[in-house]
Amino acid sequence: MILKAENLSKSFRNGEKTLSVFHDISMEIEVGDLITIMGPSGSGKSTLLNILGTLDKPDTGSVLMDGEDVETLSQNKIAKIRNSYLGFVFQFHHLLPEFTALENVLIPNQIAGKDGNTDKGKELLAYIGLSERMDHFPSQLSGGERLRVAVIRALMNEPKLVLADEPTGNLDLGNANRLVDLFKKINYDFNQAFVITTHNPEVAAIGNKRFYLEGGTLSFSDSI
Repeated sequence: MILKAENLSKSFRNGEKTLSVFHDISMEIEVGDLITIMGPSGSGKSTLLNILGTLDKPDTGSVLMDGEDVETLSQNKIAKIRNSYLGFVFQFHHLLPEFTALENVLIPNQIAGKDGNTDKGKELLAYIGLSERMDHFPSQLSGGERLRVAVIRALMNEPKLVLADEPTGNLDLGNANRLVDLFKKINYDFNQAFVITTHNPEVAAIGNKRFYLEGGTLSFSDSI
């Protein structure tokens, strides 16, 4: 098992009021899982993904990675987990504008204190059909191309789990479909585990495990 979340609850304080985002959420993520979490805006999808990715903490409950409760780990160890164990893809690509596509892809290697594996970066860019664009800067790429580079960047350190937060939210239909096809291809070719949040039923439908988050409750769905 890659990750186990048990009885997660989260709320936010607003003055004297407490807003409950979700409560008592549990989830297990295995190698090769393609998990989708669908729900309306404001339902807590991003908050849940941030907790699974150690970017936020729950009020109650626990997140275990490789059997270790992340709450017991030092900030140093958690930072290393984020860089080597997890990959992140956000709605906005967050590519650094002064670096080329290839240089952006190599950044996770460098954060981990390694020399950038240029051959692997080129191989991954070729895998997504961007060999001829690897020396281009983000401003010279289309929105769909930038997101695909961000996906490949998330794979550079061979993470056990990639977390993608509304990745198609800012894309037109054609680019959104291409990105969804890429997630399915990576999942199939590399047995890569994904958790993808979305409000789009077509994106949610690609999951081999599909969940719906609304009203603070996460429910399993056979069909969306």
